[in-house]
Amino acid sequence: MKITFLGTGTSQGIPVIACDCKTCSSSDTRDKRLRASLLVELEGKTMVIDAGPDFRQQMLREDVRQLDAILLTHEHIDHIGGMDDVRAFNFKSNKAIDIFSDERVQKAIERQYTYVFSEAGYPGAPKMNLHLISDNPIDLFGTFIYPIKVFHHKLPVYGFRIGEMAYITDANFISPESKVKLSGIRHFIINALRKEKHLSHYSLDEALDLINEIAPEFAYITHVGHTMGLHEEVTATLPSNVMLAYDGLCFIC
Repeated sequence: MKITFLGTGTSQGIPVIACDCKTCSSSDTRDKRLRASLLVELEGKTMVIDAGPDFRQQMLREDVRQLDAILLTHEHIDHIGGMDDVRAFNFKSNKAIDIFSDERVQKAIERQYTYVFSEAGYPGAPKMNLHLISDNPIDLFGTFIYPIKVFHHKLPVYGFRIGEMAYITDANFISPESKVKLSGIRHFIINALRKEKHLSHYSLDEALDLINEIAPEFAYITHVGHTMGLHEEVTATLPSNVMLAYDGLCFIC
């Protein structure tokens, strides 16, 4: 299984208009973070976790020629705002894209993309097949994917475990029951918005504490805000098995 970070940032620093902080003005490409999203290539199939407003740019950058499914963590626009651009993959494959989310997220997609689901059937509109998920495993292309319920402040969102990799973004609380699903993972991708405590995201220290508790072989910090600081400087402070992820980073697991 090949994992590629399509984006590792947030809407807070892309860069921020009129922001003169050292991250937004950095010449290091690792500090140029598009909205958080993950590309998963497995057994000849290609899946994406979340498709925010940068989706088209991310897919072009990584030269993605095939898209078989999208898994959605939650309905915030920085995670679903680019789904109109699945139409290019519809055109190539001549079929709808399978979208997996919970019921609340499905309703948000139907509101956001009313023209997709209109009975009028506008020619050229994106084609999406919505599939309902819950806490139960998803059998997708012969691989079991395990949804992991976490909390983004009071909003329940989903992370996903695929094999020995788990991806959790936009969260600041994981119940003991959900942590059981993380047992034995080798690669753990977890969000940390900034160094300071935040209402709905893990801080860097909180994410590191969680990594120590889960004890993966490798960990990657994603959904990083511009106030976190420069990639090079933050990386120097991290444990040897923890990496501040950057757009385009890939690994095999």
